[in-house]
Amino acid sequence: MPYRFNFDLSGLSRSFFAEVIRLSGEKNIHGRLGERARYLAKKFRIRELTGLDVSDALRVIEDLISVYVENVSQRERFLGARRRALFLPHCARKHMDAKCRARFDPERSTYQCAHCSPDCPVHRATSLAEGRGYDVYVLPGGSCIPRILRGNRYEGVVGVACCEELKLAAEYLKRADIPGQGVPLVRNGCSHTEFNIQSLRGLL
Repeated sequence: MPYRFNFDLSGLSRSFFAEVIRLSGEKNIHGRLGERARYLAKKFRIRELTGLDVSDALRVIEDLISVYVENVSQRERFLGARRRALFLPHCARKHMDAKCRARFDPERSTYQCAHCSPDCPVHRATSLAEGRGYDVYVLPGGSCIPRILRGNRYEGVVGVACCEELKLAAEYLKRADIPGQGVPLVRNGCSHTEFNIQSLRGLL
């Protein structure tokens, strides 16, 4: 977990994320990230609603915008990809104990979802992606990704993770010449992390 603080944006209105996406489509947004982050923090009362320190709140918002900007820049190439993979964080599983029947496969460095809980975010995401022809990996950490990509010829990748990890992954994917799309966590931590399944559906 790269962030040294926890955040929970799941209580924010959908209009906040719609505004982030809208701003991400603007030209030359990188030069105005700080200005836009402050605007969003004030408009949606991020500090009051999340309890985040001002600098931490601005950092999360700036990172969200950066991820969506990268999605926009890679979207056309990604849509042309045939063989695709989805990387999910294992910490988004509903159960982090024996109640989760997922089996870890050390050869593939992934948990294999057993679809034991219909309301589990990993089950829902896995079913959605596999239904669209994706290979799905439920990872214990981002360090597994280079090994998986070296052993497979994926033409496009979708990742669900905190923004900092998505930014690191984007740099790796650029070096590997693989277009990617990122779905940021709206709640971080080491367990019961959250992401928006509708955002994932829209990117797959």
